[in-house]
Amino acid sequence: MSVIRVAVLEDQMQTRQMLSELIDGAEGLECVAVYENAETALTGIPEIKPDVALMDIHMGGGMSGIECVRALKAVCPATEFVMCTSLEDSENIFNALQAGATGYLTKATAPEKIVEAINDVYAGGSPMSSQIARKVIGQFQNQEPRGHNKELEKLSVREQEILNYLSKGYRYKEIAAMLFVSIETVRKHIHNIYDKLHVNSRTDALNKVYAHK
Repeated sequence: MSVIRVAVLEDQMQTRQMLSELIDGAEGLECVAVYENAETALTGIPEIKPDVALMDIHMGGGMSGIECVRALKAVCPATEFVMCTSLEDSENIFNALQAGATGYLTKATAPEKIVEAINDVYAGGSPMSSQIARKVIGQFQNQEPRGHNKELEKLSVREQEILNYLSKGYRYKEIAAMLFVSIETVRKHIHNIYDKLHVNSRTDALNKVYAHK
């Protein structure tokens, strides 16, 4: 089993230490670098190319975590960026996702959920804290697929069913339970959905298929 290499960008020393110790203490994870500001991350992350990077947004001056993700995603496309922040407003959430983040967690997220999120994003998922997912999914509330949507028609009936569950905010485990399949089967279907729609995240997939009337 390969080890998932994780970098941490966090300006608060106590939180930075907690995250690095949490990662190193989790099976299959290794904290390969910690950065206290965006400027050092811009230099360091392209050199080590971690599998996953946990990024704070508000860095107390200088470049924000969102700006840092935007710059780094261009040079480290294989690295998955997950925001880990106290900011929960819609503007920061969507700016982060548009910049290239694949997940968004609040700092109130339980330690075991952070570990789960790192594994999830590495496996192709888009982990979000429940309150963040609610805000994202809220953008698609009361929306229906476009008539004769060519993008939707690319998907199988089962893939359309799973995409519908994703639009309602269900997690992979919940979808697997409702469909009586394994989580890995759900992950495989979602990977196929992303591949067919030429997208890299749940948000992009929903945005491509669903639109306001």
